[in-house]
Amino acid sequence: MAWFKKARKPSKSSALAEAPSRVPEGLWVKCPDCAQVLYNKDLESNLHVCPKCAHHFRISASDRLRALFDGGQWTEYFANLTSNDPLHFKDTKLYKDRLRSTINTTGLKDAVLIATGRLDGIEIVVAAMEYSFIGGSMGVVVGEKITRAVEMALARRQPLLIVSCSGGARMMEGALSLMQMAKISAALARLDRARLPYISILTDPTTGGVTASFAMLGDLNLAEPKALIGFAGPRVIEQTIRQKLPEGFQRSEFLVDHGMVDLIVDRRSMKSLLSSTLRFMGAESSPGEPPVVQTTDAVEVET
Repeated sequence: MAWFKKARKPSKSSALAEAPSRVPEGLWVKCPDCAQVLYNKDLESNLHVCPKCAHHFRISASDRLRALFDGGQWTEYFANLTSNDPLHFKDTKLYKDRLRSTINTTGLKDAVLIATGRLDGIEIVVAAMEYSFIGGSMGVVVGEKITRAVEMALARRQPLLIVSCSGGARMMEGALSLMQMAKISAALARLDRARLPYISILTDPTTGGVTASFAMLGDLNLAEPKALIGFAGPRVIEQTIRQKLPEGFQRSEFLVDHGMVDLIVDRRSMKSLLSSTLRFMGAESSPGEPPVVQTTDAVEVET
């Protein structure tokens, strides 16, 4: 039996995952890197990238989809899957209560959005993770939805894009959460055998079991500037190997220099780079108009 259930209400747009310094009116944002005060509307039009120092603010999954899909239009799938607390977990509060409050706050049922649409005319399947939902952690529902996204790309013979933004496996779901690493990786192996493109985009942060599985399995692994990418935290690693770690060793620039990431891409250039890369991989534009934004709970997938 699957450890998830259907919820009644459709998902809403999620809020920004990062809470930058703002004046009370909410019209201005202070860049955490260069301290430049930015007009919020100008920042949004610049895809939440500081025009002075190019600091990449953390953005929501829905903002990711708007930036990638033509006209900001897409169709969302599997929006109403939600966890049913399989372990009846409790730490400082009940997990089911934590889920309920996070659902109410974000308007999402879990930490990933699955959508189809067109990128520069190319039909693609996208999974975008939402950090504001319990740190973008990967539980059973996230694993199920991403696996279904892979299977949908396989059934439709379309490229797959996964945008990772996660603290790793969701501890409140224990070993069931860790099992999603193997589940998604196995689905991606089928996609690879079918010779369909999979591009992984790693954003700040991408850590834990997400890094240790599907985030690093792309045919092309891209990262945003200065993104935190790694498995364990630096203090744990230093205590384990008893050595001082080099400066910035878990940032995307360090990982490019050491061959773990293929390329660092500014968010403002991401869509054009993905378009040229997908065409190089053999993808072609589709005729007709792009889809409107809508939500559906089911799709036919060949197994």
